[in-house]
Amino acid sequence: MPRLKEEFMNEFEIEKSRFICYLNRAFNEEEAKAYILRIKKLHPNATHHCSAFLIGEHSELQRSNDDGEPSGTAGVPMLESLRMNKMNDIVAVVVRYFGGIKLGAGGLIRAYSKSVSEAIKLAPLTDKVLTYKYSLTFSYDLIGKLDYFLAHHDTEILNKVYDERVTYVYRSRSDDLNDAIQEIASGSAEIIFLGEEIVEQEIIK
Repeated sequence: MPRLKEEFMNEFEIEKSRFICYLNRAFNEEEAKAYILRIKKLHPNATHHCSAFLIGEHSELQRSNDDGEPSGTAGVPMLESLRMNKMNDIVAVVVRYFGGIKLGAGGLIRAYSKSVSEAIKLAPLTDKVLTYKYSLTFSYDLIGKLDYFLAHHDTEILNKVYDERVTYVYRSRSDDLNDAIQEIASGSAEIIFLGEEIVEQEIIK
């Protein structure tokens, strides 16, 4: 399930009302409530500070709050937007500055739902992926060729050691690069599999 990479804010206007959506990571109820309070303090003059959060690997903890809007028109639509986007470990706060035109129950539901869904579309997200970790030792004359190869095959170099030979520790989402590396190195590279790792990587939109 995707996760928010970092705090994010997005704003839009409907019928002269400003809707400002704040998203942040939260791993327990205390963190979520603390963030909601922080946003309330940031906007003390706002008409409403509606909120929703999903926490846990399987979204075991779910909460929403309409903060004075008609029951079911704000927090629940926000929570549903988080669910529809398959998010978890996330808190959303939508700050509304009333513009003088009433939206009605249907309009409020659409506005709060859109506020969260649009923010998620624009926000940087990560997902857990399986990667393979290797140690690669080779001669100095291969640095340029192997740097180029690794850079173009979705690898992340974690460490470099320059001794009698060069040793890279890297991880990759692919476990079938060894033959290509040995072809570049004419069979002279030493490749050691160090294990599998689950890591968070940014989702490219």
